[in-house]
Amino acid sequence: MFRTKSVEQSIRDTEEPEHGLKKSLSALDLTVFGVGVIIGTGIFVLTGQVAKETAGPATAIAFVVAGVVCGLAALCYAEFASTVPVAGSAYTFSYASLGELVAWIIGWDLVLEFALGTAVVAVGWSGYIRSLLDNAGWKLPDVLSGTDVAEGFGFDVLAFALVLVLTVILVIGMKLSARVTSVVVAIKVAVVLMVIIAGLFFIKAENFKPFIPPAEKQESGGGWDAPLVQLMFGYEPTNFGVMGIFTAASIVFFAFIGFDVVATAAEETKLPQRDMPRGILGSLVICTVLYVAVSIVVTGMQHYSELSVSAPLADAFKATGHPFYAGLISFGAAVGLTTVCMILLLGQTRVFFAMSRDGLLPRFFSKTHPRFHTPYRPTILLGVLIAIIAGFTSIEELATLVNIGTLFAFVVVALGVLVLRRTRPDLPRAFRTPLVPLLPVVSVAASVWLMLNLPVETWLRFGVWMVLGVVIYFAYGRSHSRMARENR
Repeated sequence: MFRTKSVEQSIRDTEEPEHGLKKSLSALDLTVFGVGVIIGTGIFVLTGQVAKETAGPATAIAFVVAGVVCGLAALCYAEFASTVPVAGSAYTFSYASLGELVAWIIGWDLVLEFALGTAVVAVGWSGYIRSLLDNAGWKLPDVLSGTDVAEGFGFDVLAFALVLVLTVILVIGMKLSARVTSVVVAIKVAVVLMVIIAGLFFIKAENFKPFIPPAEKQESGGGWDAPLVQLMFGYEPTNFGVMGIFTAASIVFFAFIGFDVVATAAEETKLPQRDMPRGILGSLVICTVLYVAVSIVVTGMQHYSELSVSAPLADAFKATGHPFYAGLISFGAAVGLTTVCMILLLGQTRVFFAMSRDGLLPRFFSKTHPRFHTPYRPTILLGVLIAIIAGFTSIEELATLVNIGTLFAFVVVALGVLVLRRTRPDLPRAFRTPLVPLLPVVSVAASVWLMLNLPVETWLRFGVWMVLGVVIYFAYGRSHSRMARENR
C-alpha cells in the first residue's frame, strides 16, 4: 500500500509511444491556462457578497490572505511539477513520495473535484447565456433550460452542449486548446480591466469608511451547516472586524480554485523544469492583483452595506447610472466560464489517464490517439458523463466538495515536498521551494484551517466519497497496479 513509484520510472512511462503525451505548451500557454481557470464568476459575484456579509471594504485584504495561502501551495506545486514533469498533478507527486494508497486517495479526490467543478461551471455558464439570450428576445423552453429539474423533467441543453464541444477540442489537441483558451482569456481579462478602469471614476472615498467594520457575531444554527471548527473547538466565526477578514479569506479562497490544474499539464510542456514554476506562480499573481483591484472598485462605488449579493458589480454600475457595464460584466462572466469549464475537464482527464497508465484504473484508458497524441478514451468517456450530469442535475449543493478536495490536495503536495526532500535529496530540482521545512508546514496548517471552516455536511460527503475510493482500491487497484505486477 505504501510502495512508491520512482521519479525515474514515472518519467520513463511518458516516453512510451502509445502512452506518452505530445509536448506543445510554453510558459505563456501555462499562464494563460492558469488565468483562464481561476477567473470565473468569483471575480464578478463573490467580491460583493463577501464585502456585504463578512468583511466590508477589507475584502481586499481577505483576497491577499487567500492569495498567500494559495501561494504557499503554489511554491510546493512548482517544485514537484518541475522535478516530476508527468501528467497527474498531486496524484503523481504523492505516488513518488507518499506511496500508492495515498496516491490513489488523492487521485480519487481530484477526479471528484474536477468532474463536479466542470459540471457546476457548465450549469453556471448556461445561466449566463440564457440571460443574454433573454435580453436579445430569444427564450429557450423551460424544459431545455434545466429550470424544470426541481418540478419534473428538465434538461439543460446548453450545459450539455458546452461540455461536448470542449471534449472535442481537447481530443483534437492541446495546442488547439491553448489557442482557444488564449483568445477567450484575452476577452475575459479585457472585460475585467475595463470594469476596473471604468469603476475607478465612480469611487467615493466615504464608501471605504469604516475600512474594517466592527466585529459582529456570525449567525449559525450549529447543525450540519455549521463550520467544523465551531463544533470541534467551540470557536464562533465572526463577520467583520479583524477575525472577519480571515473568515472572508476562507470564502474567497474558492475564487482561486483551479491554479493547481496547471500542474496536470506538466507532461505536455516543452520545458517543464523552467516553464511550470513560471506558469503556476505567474497565473496566481495576475489573478490576485485583479481580485484585489475588483474588490476595491466595487466597495468604492457603493457602500458595502448596500451591495447586492447575486450580481454586485453589475448592480453597482446600475446604481451609478451606467447599465451598459452591467451587460458587459454578464458577457465577460459567460465568456470566462468557457475556459474554466475546459481546463477543469482537461485536468480531470489527465489525472484519470495517469491513474490508468499506472494500472490503478483499467489500462484501456491509457492509450493515446495515434494522430493527436491526446488521451482520447478517458476524455470522451468523462466528457460524455459530465455533459449528462450537467444536463440533468442541479448540483449546487455538491459544489463545496470541489473546495475541500482542492485543499486536501494542497496538504498532500506540501507533505510530499517534505518527504521527497528527505528520501531523494539527490534529485535535480530546477525549482526549489524556499524555507523548507517551514514553508510546507505553514502551507499545511493554512490549508487545514480553511478546511475546518467548511460545513460539517461537506466533510461527511467527502468522507463517503473517500471510503468508496478505498473500497475500489482494495477491490481492483491494489492487485492490478503496475507496481504490483512488477514486484511479483
